[in-house]
Amino acid sequence: MSSSSAKSPLDALPRTTRRELLKRFGAMGLAGSTAGGLGLNLAAMSQASAAVGSSYRALVCVFLYGGNDAYNTVLATDSASWANYAAARSASNNALVLGAAGTPADPTSTAVHTRLGGVLPINPVHAQGRTLALHPAMTEVAALFNKGRAGVVANVGPLVAPLTKAQYMAGTGQKPVKLFSHNDQQSTWQSLATEGATAGWGGRMADQLLSGNGNSMFTATSIYGNAVWLAGQQARAYQLSQGGAIRIGSSSGAAFGSTTVQQKLVSLMSSSRNNSVLEREYAAVVGRSATAEGTLRNALPAMDAGPWGSGTNQATDALLMHANPSTGAMAVNPLAQQLQAVARMIAARQTLGVSRQVFFVGIGGFDTHDTQPDRHALALARLSHGLGYFDKALQAMGVDDGVTTFTASDFGRNLSSNGDGVDHGWGAHHFVMGGAVRGGDVYGTLPVYGKSSGNGVFDSPDQLSQGALLPSMPVERYAATMGRWLGLSDAQLLDMLPRLGNWSAADRTLGFLG
Repeated sequence: MSSSSAKSPLDALPRTTRRELLKRFGAMGLAGSTAGGLGLNLAAMSQASAAVGSSYRALVCVFLYGGNDAYNTVLATDSASWANYAAARSASNNALVLGAAGTPADPTSTAVHTRLGGVLPINPVHAQGRTLALHPAMTEVAALFNKGRAGVVANVGPLVAPLTKAQYMAGTGQKPVKLFSHNDQQSTWQSLATEGATAGWGGRMADQLLSGNGNSMFTATSIYGNAVWLAGQQARAYQLSQGGAIRIGSSSGAAFGSTTVQQKLVSLMSSSRNNSVLEREYAAVVGRSATAEGTLRNALPAMDAGPWGSGTNQATDALLMHANPSTGAMAVNPLAQQLQAVARMIAARQTLGVSRQVFFVGIGGFDTHDTQPDRHALALARLSHGLGYFDKALQAMGVDDGVTTFTASDFGRNLSSNGDGVDHGWGAHHFVMGGAVRGGDVYGTLPVYGKSSGNGVFDSPDQLSQGALLPSMPVERYAATMGRWLGLSDAQLLDMLPRLGNWSAADRTLGFLG
């Protein structure tokens, strides 16, 4: 049979599937004559076919800006750990110590820890010989954990390679640069490099997922402005407002009262009149933005069109409201507002033509150098309510098995107090949530909380000066576990997370995703 009449393995597939596979082959450099007959790379075909035929999956990064105090978020409550925690925190200010489990709440108190009552016990499947609890403002997350819908990943932080305290103190081990700096460590968590990096590991994941989406424009979406975590080599992050698509010109669609003027304005802004690289790039960005806004305006369901909302005004929607733990006053939760936008995007996934997505949301308030009790309780209450709200919405939408939400932050904080708060640390505990998460457990190794000598030195192999945690879990392993769940291969993970190779193959991923 001549080559012109030979049948390709693609011919047996439905037309729409063939089209998606050919798009993927093009991205792999396999399009053309090598995409048919014996020249077809069968391994690549298998990978592409699996991606096209798979169900929807998304990652949602919740970034806690300022550096979350992990010591007062996930607490070790076994007698030795609790005694050392309480001694270190109360050395300068007893108000920084949370109430023990079982301490009754006193809603009449003006002290937030007394008002909230004791810490909330959680019961991990593998407790590692410890007992654990969460901050009393985290009622929703405690319930999610105990129902098996959320898990804790212990002592995560940026690392170059495995590092012991002895190596760190002797200066013989490799350590990340510019530790304890907000901007640099936010960038390091998101991109694995200090401030100035141009691509993040969420964006690198999106690069690998683009060809599997019918509309690649919505593969990576931020509802918290520009974030390097979403930037890829090919993937461009789309920025969505918490209320929906951002329209160029007038939000009403009419500039100076005229839709024609609005259309002309967008046309001028998206046209390049010369060969200036800057002008052409600006015009391209505007053109993409206008196209995306038009697509989303028609695709996004209304704020009250599903379980994500009970009204069209976010400021008054009861589902988005939470109680201030210090006062009891109800207020709209900015994190829940962002997660509502994510839920609406997910609801529009079929219309938008996407099967793999990554999202970024953020919340501030975690830089608790002072007034720690009230500020941290408020930040954690917002986090807990937001995650609880989002989980309920996703379950009602029937997509919770396909969405994994996780937290990240600049760094943890010290165990020692500065008097009214706590200063910058390093490692911290984080949360993972979703229907695919093997919840109700702790992943990684819980650190030992040692005794302080009184001058900032702790007798624990896991605590550095002032009680800063030396991470035992690199960000790369945390990221690789989620990348594997999205469908990335070992080779792809090692390419986008090059320092992952500094850990043995058996230690490159965790088991928190099914």
